[in-house]
Order: sequence, then structure tokens, then C-alpha cells
Amino acid sequence: MKRKHKRLTFVAIGLLALGVATALILTAFEDSIVFFYSPTQMIEQDVPPDRRLRLGGLVEENSVARTDNSGFVRFKVTDMVHSTPVVYEGILPDLFREGQGVVAEGRLIDGVFRADEVLAKHDENYMPPEVADALKESGKWEEFKGAMTQGDPSAMPAN
Repeated sequence: MKRKHKRLTFVAIGLLALGVATALILTAFEDSIVFFYSPTQMIEQDVPPDRRLRLGGLVEENSVARTDNSGFVRFKVTDMVHSTPVVYEGILPDLFREGQGVVAEGRLIDGVFRADEVLAKHDENYMPPEVADALKESGKWEEFKGAMTQGDPSAMPAN
């Protein structure tokens, strides 16, 4: 076998090994990949049951309800088009409030999002990029932006 053919064989084997390694890594990470959805996307798309995912949007006004002595908090996350009910057991971030951008991570079970983790940001103008994109797609971005620039998150348009 010529030297050129040997070199080509080694390159082909190396590329094949790299492809197999990449496939194994992606397969290993498949269970830990978390997809992001807005409430509208959860309604429009067929979300696999019991799949771990992230729900992002704004905490809907007048939707936060705390149950006494159990540590459960119920609220709704909205993208100004649709809302999804969320149940969370635990301590919410100090900056969690109505009208605030929020990302909840958990599972959708029987139409209710069971959150394991809730994230909020310090600035009332903060919004996860995915949520901002969802609001832009829904056509509600300008209304929301106008309400927030007036400094009153409660002035957000109702859905």
C-alpha cells in the first residue's frame, strides 16, 4: 500500500472515531437537555408529557397565591397571549413579583407546570431573550415595552 493510501486510511479512521465520539456525547447529554417554551408554544406544540423543560414569560398580575403552612405557591406565567398555571414548592427568589420576567424549570403534568426551580432577575426591565422573542412574535412587544418605559410594570396590557 502506498504512503498516500495509508495516510488517507488513517484520516478516514480518525474522522470515523470523531463521529462516533460525538454521537456518544450527544446521546449522553440528551436526557439533560432542557428545552425552553413560552405559554403559547406549550399550547401550540405537542409538549411530551413528563419531559423536563423551561417555561418563560411574565408573572401574570393577580395570579400569585400562597397556601398557608405548606410552602406551595401557585401563579400563572404569561406571554401576553396565553397563560400557564405553575405550582412551586419552596422559597421564591426575593425579586419574584407580579409583572416580573421569570423562568421556571420543571415538568408539565396534566396541564399544570410543576416547577422545581424558579429564576427571576433584579431589574424590572429584565426579560429572558426567549421571552422577549415570544412577545415580539405575538405582536405584544411594543405594548409591553411602552408599559415598562413608563416605569410601571402593573401598567402592562391585559391579555
